[in-house]
Amino acid sequence: MRSLPVVLLLLLVSAPIGASAQTFNVSFPKERNAKPLDGRLLLMLSTDPSAEPRMQISDGPRTQMIFGVDVDGLAPGAVATVDGSAFGYPIRSLKDVPPGEYTVQALLNLYETFHRADGSVVKLHMDQGEGQHWNLTPGNLYSKPKKISIRPKGAPITISMTEEIPKIAEAKDTKYVRHLRVQSQLLTKFWGRPMFLSVVVLVPEGFDEHPEAHYPEMIFEDHFVDNIDDFRTEPPDPNLKPDYSERFHLKGYNRIQQEEGYKTYQKWISPGFLRYLVIKIQHANPFYDDSYAVNSANLGPYGDAIETELMPAVEKKFRGIGQGWARFVYGGSTGGWESLAVQVFYPTHYNGAFVACPDPVDFHQYTNIDLYEDKNAFYIEGPHKRVEQPFMRDYLGHTLATTIDGNAYELALGDHGRSGEQWDIWQAVYSPEGPDGYPMPIFDKVTGEIDHKVAEYWKEHYDLSAILARDWATLGPQLQGKLHIYVGSDDTYFLNNAVYRIEDFLKSTTNPPYDGEVAYGPRAEHCWNGDPTLPNAYSRLHYNTMYLPKIMERIQKTAPAGADLTSWRY
Repeated sequence: MRSLPVVLLLLLVSAPIGASAQTFNVSFPKERNAKPLDGRLLLMLSTDPSAEPRMQISDGPRTQMIFGVDVDGLAPGAVATVDGSAFGYPIRSLKDVPPGEYTVQALLNLYETFHRADGSVVKLHMDQGEGQHWNLTPGNLYSKPKKISIRPKGAPITISMTEEIPKIAEAKDTKYVRHLRVQSQLLTKFWGRPMFLSVVVLVPEGFDEHPEAHYPEMIFEDHFVDNIDDFRTEPPDPNLKPDYSERFHLKGYNRIQQEEGYKTYQKWISPGFLRYLVIKIQHANPFYDDSYAVNSANLGPYGDAIETELMPAVEKKFRGIGQGWARFVYGGSTGGWESLAVQVFYPTHYNGAFVACPDPVDFHQYTNIDLYEDKNAFYIEGPHKRVEQPFMRDYLGHTLATTIDGNAYELALGDHGRSGEQWDIWQAVYSPEGPDGYPMPIFDKVTGEIDHKVAEYWKEHYDLSAILARDWATLGPQLQGKLHIYVGSDDTYFLNNAVYRIEDFLKSTTNPPYDGEVAYGPRAEHCWNGDPTLPNAYSRLHYNTMYLPKIMERIQKTAPAGADLTSWRY
């Protein structure tokens, strides 16, 4: 799950009855692009002059307004109209925008047409190396911010998208941080165009000086990353202007990050410190900033591509030991779900999963929705009333967002599950393909009505708790001692609810017992990762070192006879 700063109260703004919508006519010049373009045309209105409107859209309470429409084959110089029919967030329609002064900006999030191996033809936004962020994607067109006045029965406003987001410079290798990119034949075949997987690798001290050494591998599951963020080879910048972290309520958190990153580096190069590889996978795709590291009807065989194409290439280039006893996986949130999933789906490939604050691992608690028993994802319904349900909270129980909020935000960004955001990627990964080639909805994003046939498909293929219970006779012997799950008892997104359920099953296992651990951080929000001595703001910066004692214990206990336990101990 993407960690969000603070989320979301749906703004309710009313306009006079019978008000007409302000209309915007948007185009791009042929000098900018000479070809007709497909995509999601996004129009943004802002009352905050501190930044461009495209940088002020979120599902948080400070969000500015956004309205979206699809365009197909929009030719240079042709006009696309954005009017009251465009789906808006947090205000549903342009006709409800109060008269006043605004800054307006338009952006075209480009779609590519994919002719997939299953015969489907779909239009989706392809990541361009930025991690599926529509406001930063290279190649997307946008307009310069423009001051406007919205008035009743105002004349149409003309906007020209004269700007283009530039390409991202290729990342350079350093002494400790290396990169590798490989074309996946499996994914290329599925998507009908070249598809690539990449890694960012933190190599140990002495890597180049010890060419005979082969190393254990720690796969750090995460969202799209372009660097090893919690590793810094220089002391903190003394001139760094302190920022403020809304998430952690800390002033100067940017300096804390630099301090902790430098401490990790000092530990990394110290004599006697264990030498191993930290591997972060880049698997952004046409739906999201990562693939959830599993095979999927809508995303393709990402699990097999990572395991059979990418990892062997990584191990060859960076001298990984390349055996299951020497591979471990960890991560939080989306990375937590992925860590558990790859350990379950590829049980002999890894020797332990350290699973922090995972996305829902039991769909009886899909955040706080029971996909199997509830009729509606948005409300608890009684005979005479219905209660809108929260999606985000603080540890005191205050509702910061509702499920309706999150899905309205996504609908403005894209229909057919194309928002590039959280609810849509869960649906894209877990759902069967629909008759139109796009993911089959798990629930209606406007009404909240759940499709229980789709939920049964989810249960069979991706409900990790249900899969463990169903297949424990065969999985149990391969997973014994490998599962470690951590979550805050007040997780911001109710992710602890699903962990309670999977814990109930794991504690019931006897043949064999699971012999792992499930632990909860009292009053801890998202994303508690098992360290009872430090708050999240600090422990989240220690993933690459905090599980080492348990990993080394596991290696010593399970390494087969003749295993390489020395070449990497210099």
